[in-house]
Amino acid sequence: MTFKAPDSLSEQIAHYLAERIIRGELKERERIQELKVTQAMNVSRGSVREALLILERRHLINILPRRGAQVSELTPQHVRSLYILMMELYILLAYAVAERWRSEEELEPFRAIQLRLAEARQREDIFAFVDASFAIMQAAYPFADNPYLQQTLENLRPAIARTYYIALERRRGQMGQFGEVFDELLLAVIARDQAKIRDVLTGYGQQNCELVLAALAER
Repeated sequence: MTFKAPDSLSEQIAHYLAERIIRGELKERERIQELKVTQAMNVSRGSVREALLILERRHLINILPRRGAQVSELTPQHVRSLYILMMELYILLAYAVAERWRSEEELEPFRAIQLRLAEARQREDIFAFVDASFAIMQAAYPFADNPYLQQTLENLRPAIARTYYIALERRRGQMGQFGEVFDELLLAVIARDQAKIRDVLTGYGQQNCELVLAALAER
């Protein structure tokens, strides 16, 4: 495997490794050896080191003294802590869209994502469904116009994607329920109903957190 675009090489490597972690191809506590990655991807060791630092910042690996990098463990406490934080950040983002949207044209990206979610559900394509779910978040960034919120969400995105994949891989039928949650959320945003936004996202977070915890317990 050969990567191009040296200015973004570390990000490309990090993205590739992140997908393998999210899909479960790299297991919890599994070591990621710099030399093997370097040889497999035909990239420099320095680029791999930078990529590993990116993955550590995104909570997918731990870099331990004298032991190197290993895939981070998902514990019930980690999952609960992640969902508590993510739902509050999602609520802030949804509030911003509800407050600032002015025309139907501005809502079109969200309606397009509804179609993507429906198509992914029909194909039972978990990765496409998760990717479309995060497209909602990205479509909302311009309304918030908050680089700190955006950076925090982007750094947490791979960790939450990993939990989505664990849950949906075991219960694919939940994709339909998650799609319904987004439909309900969009209606609340259009109505500028902050109480409903909080209610929808809090309920979604609690339900999905429990689903992930149940999936972890079954492993």
